[in-house]
Amino acid sequence: MTSQLLPIIDQVSREKGIDPEIIISAVEEAVIAASKKVFKNDENFAVQLDRSTGELEVWAIKEVVSEVVNPRRQLPIEDAQLYYEGVSEGDMIQIKKETTELGRIAAHAAKQVILQKVRDAEKEKVFKEFSDRVGEVVTAVVRRFERGNVIVDLGNNVEGIMHKDEQSRNERYSQNDRTKVVIVGADRSTKEPQVKVSRSDARLLVKLFEMEVPEVYDQTVVIKNAARESGDRSKIAVYSTDGDVDPIGACVGMGGSRVRSIIRELKGERLDIIRYSDDISLFASNALSPAKINRVIIADPMDRRLEVIVDEDQLSLAIGKKGINVRLASKLVGWTIEVKTEEQKRAEASEAMEALAAGGSDELDETEALQEAAVDRPVDPDNEVVPADADDYDDEVVPDDEDGYVPGEDDDDEEDGDEDEDGEEGVSLVYLDGLTEERRKILEAYSIFYIEDLLYTDPGVLNKIPELSEDDVSEIIQLAKAYEQEFGEEDDSEEEE
Repeated sequence: MTSQLLPIIDQVSREKGIDPEIIISAVEEAVIAASKKVFKNDENFAVQLDRSTGELEVWAIKEVVSEVVNPRRQLPIEDAQLYYEGVSEGDMIQIKKETTELGRIAAHAAKQVILQKVRDAEKEKVFKEFSDRVGEVVTAVVRRFERGNVIVDLGNNVEGIMHKDEQSRNERYSQNDRTKVVIVGADRSTKEPQVKVSRSDARLLVKLFEMEVPEVYDQTVVIKNAARESGDRSKIAVYSTDGDVDPIGACVGMGGSRVRSIIRELKGERLDIIRYSDDISLFASNALSPAKINRVIIADPMDRRLEVIVDEDQLSLAIGKKGINVRLASKLVGWTIEVKTEEQKRAEASEAMEALAAGGSDELDETEALQEAAVDRPVDPDNEVVPADADDYDDEVVPDDEDGYVPGEDDDDEEDGDEDEDGEEGVSLVYLDGLTEERRKILEAYSIFYIEDLLYTDPGVLNKIPELSEDDVSEIIQLAKAYEQEFGEEDDSEEEE
């Protein structure tokens, strides 16, 4: 073991970027392993490298005893006194070994241990560096392909791996391509490259906006959440901390310059920019853009489930191709969203009311009863969205209806009038003087469309509508009876004539 060891350690340390003390520790452990092979015993060896000369010293450590049981690890006290003065029983002493006996075999064994230690140290270094950089976007160079995975060069002799499920489905990679990736994790135990990178993670989208939009970088515009199905479509929810800054306009940029550069980086992936709202109903309505939403019902606040009611012609647009629009909206909002038409909701409400009227309410689960009684919350139909290309939206056309369409206001009134003239159904609630618009909508939500429904339905059933108090129900019934007294008598007199 010569003084050439120190320059070699220094060179390896600089090339690998590893602390020299780690390499020195590896050398000492390697020499211990080699010593056990050369001396062919299980003595306790200790090794120390002189930091100034580079010389290695090897000792055998033995315990001083009065009676020797294991001569390889113990030494009689009378022999120990030949090496050290004043030793006593129980002391541990070091006996220097000759390193000249450590030849080529020992050097080879030491080399293997040192290489393994250096590899372990490299892995630990990479893990510590990149585990703190999770979520960071870096530019990587594609190097090779392994079983569908892409191996990229992250610089400084560090390789990353992009697994197949982390690749965007509409992208193809070639060797030496430069591409932006987001770091999603690091693993010290794997045999493949430790650093995991992705092109499909939603954090890539957020970081791209931070790089392209100064207002996002300085937190004037905040990206509340993002949802992606890479290669198809993405949605981000934004809001502004400055009332004078439009968050959507800032993300779009002049003439769409900012959002176009992001879409270009994502290889044409469609992108919706949604205005965030603390009102979960309004937020869910915005998230389902470009579909127009009639109303949102909080069906189950505990399980975070929403019901969204749309017109028949908006159903496919709200759901999206293969359900992508409603899936992304659910991820963005953080609630489960079920899209239903007005007809479907009315049928469910009618079934619920029939069950209540038949005395089956005791058999209903309390949670189901609460869900059936959920409050309808109207939302603004003018949702804001910035699509990558308006022609790409699932071949659907959004009706140009500036005033919005509210079920039951126009169409139902005309139908109710016809039915009343024919004498088949009854008189629409629209004609009940004194009934407010709000109460009428609540009643219609529970399939009560006619004045006759109020007259012939058990008041106990009406009292089960949670949005109406007993006083409300009593007042509504009185209005219906007043209508019957005023117009029912006229009908009777006409029949007598």
